[in-house]
Formats: sequence, C-alpha cells, structure tokens
Amino acid sequence: MALYPVSASSSSTLLILLCFFTSSLLLCNAFQHHHHPRVARHNYRDALTKSILFFEGQRSGRLPSNQRMTWRRDSGLSDGAAMHVDLVGGYYDAGDNVKFGFPMAFTTTMLSWSVIEFGGLMKGELQHAKEAIRWATDYLLKATVHPDTIYVQVGEANQDHACWERPEDMDTPRSVFKIDRNTPGSDVAAETAAALAAASVVFRRSDPTYSKLLVRRAIRVFQFADRYRGAYSNGLRKYVCPFYCSYSGYQDELLWGAAWLHKATRNPTFLSYIQVNGQTLGADDSDNTFGWDNKHVGARILLSKAFLLQRVQSLHDYKGHADNFICSLIPGTPFSQAQYTPGPLPSLSVGCNGYFSCFGA
Repeated sequence: MALYPVSASSSSTLLILLCFFTSSLLLCNAFQHHHHPRVARHNYRDALTKSILFFEGQRSGRLPSNQRMTWRRDSGLSDGAAMHVDLVGGYYDAGDNVKFGFPMAFTTTMLSWSVIEFGGLMKGELQHAKEAIRWATDYLLKATVHPDTIYVQVGEANQDHACWERPEDMDTPRSVFKIDRNTPGSDVAAETAAALAAASVVFRRSDPTYSKLLVRRAIRVFQFADRYRGAYSNGLRKYVCPFYCSYSGYQDELLWGAAWLHKATRNPTFLSYIQVNGQTLGADDSDNTFGWDNKHVGARILLSKAFLLQRVQSLHDYKGHADNFICSLIPGTPFSQAQYTPGPLPSLSVGCNGYFSCFGA
C-alpha cells in the first residue's frame, strides 16, 4: 500500500515542482524589492528527501539490502506468472497494490526530468533519485521485452480496492493486462517510450551501457505506439477505468514521446516527426493542464528548450505556448491563474484528476 493517499506520479510531480519553483523564486526575487521571510522557514531539503523516500515505500518485488524503509518486505514475487512473463518489481500505485503502467511510466519520466534539470543541486539525494528511476526502468524493460507488446497492468483494481491490505499479505488476483497490435495503446506505449528515453539521459554518463539499452528500447516502443494507434482504455476499459482512463487521447503522448526521443538521441528523424505531426498531435491546443493524462504542456516546455539551447528554429512556436503556461503560474503576473500554498507551491486542484498528480492553470 502507499505511504500516503496519493499516487507515485503525484510524488514525482511534486519533486520536479519543488525543484522548479525554488529556482523560479530565486529568479523572481531578483526583480523584487520586498522580501518574504516566511518562505525561508520552509525546509525544502526535507521535502525533497521525503519525496524521494516515498518511492521506496512503493516498491514491489524483491527489495535490495540498502532498502531504507526496513518495515517493508518482498512482495509480488510471482507477478507476471499468469502470462509466463517476469513482471516482478516496479511500483505500487495509490494506497493499493495494483501496478498501473501508465502513471508509473509518467512518474519515471518526471523523476528523470527532475534529475536531468536539477540533479546537480540534489547533493546527497541524487543517488537515491537515480535508484528510484532505475527501479522503475528495470520493470519497464521487463514490461516491453516482447516486440509490439507491453504489459501495462498487474492486479485487478476493483477487487484490490475492496480489501486494503499490505502488499506482503495480499491475496487478490495478480491478473496481467497487455496492449498489442490487436489491442493498441498509443498513450501508455508512448509514455513508456518517453520514460525510457528520459532515463537514458540520466544514465548516459554513469552507466552508458544501460543508457544505450534504454534508448534502443524507447525507440522500438515508440515505433509500436505510432504504428498501431489507439487509446489503451478503449480495449481495457473495464480494467483501467475509471482509475487511469486516457481522457485526453493519445496524441499528447506521441508528441511527448517524440520530444523525449529527440532530446535523448538528437536523431533528426524525431525532429522531422515533430515538425510533420505536431499540429495534428495537438501542439497548438490551448490546454494548460499537465499530469499523467495530458502531456501537451510538458512537450511544449521540453521543445522550447531545444529551440532556446540548440537553436532549432522550427520549434519557435513551442516557446510561445510554453511562455503562456509559465506566465499563468507565476504569482503577480497579469495572466496568473494559479493558487499557492504557503510554501509556496501551486496548490493541486481536485478537479484535475482524482489522484492529484497534475498541476494546472
């Protein structure tokens, strides 16, 4: 079960928000003549530590010797046996013992992004963050071991939710659900590709062999996502809904996945894909919500960085969209629509989704 009544994707979003907004506050304060001493009293180091520690409480599988939450034990050691595949490992979700592949992949992408952008500031937590990422990617590699197939869920949510119990003691069915050519799931597949690609950047220097494995798998999975299009909740609705339905469709994930593969590989094929398909995949949509279901905002910000840092002129319009979103979040700007906690972090709206894993304007 989860440590707190939130999902793992919540914790990854919180982690990158902590990093992003503490940096933004430093920048904003440079242009202000007044100070807010109450902000300094908040212990962001402790918040960062606990956000990463959260993932150890969510671990499924055979736990390592350096597990810091020693009251947790091995669990889910036969996961995947129903389909004769090894699906041991990964993360449980939100107060239950189900392994949902869609939000788990998004969690991995976001956690990787936070390390890519702010790993140099994480100090003693950097290694823990990388361990959290690898715990997820090791599982995602297992879930994508067969070409044109992804095992996207372990456990039946309705039966699991009927009995709140420790994963070490669970006796509910560990059914396995998959997407393939006949039951496509471009959303979860493209998000999985994004997770693997983002993580490959994290491990590029520290473990180049593992990084290359991740990016090769990411390319293969993205090709599957793009070739066999469809929302995974169409074919698996009674198992994944209403928990993690793909409400926004799969177009945002295809754009997001291509953006991460462009960053991870610098292969012009993915830039060309974005240039050709960006509009049909919602590049100009006015949605300003970012979370496990809708990735348009994240893709715009990622691609705007490619425009700014790599001088990719064809991505200029993404910067405009990203600017609009960031301006809607910064307090005191004419277009600000966000509400903030005393921390200050943007308060998470229940209306975004039931699992509090998005931030929106």
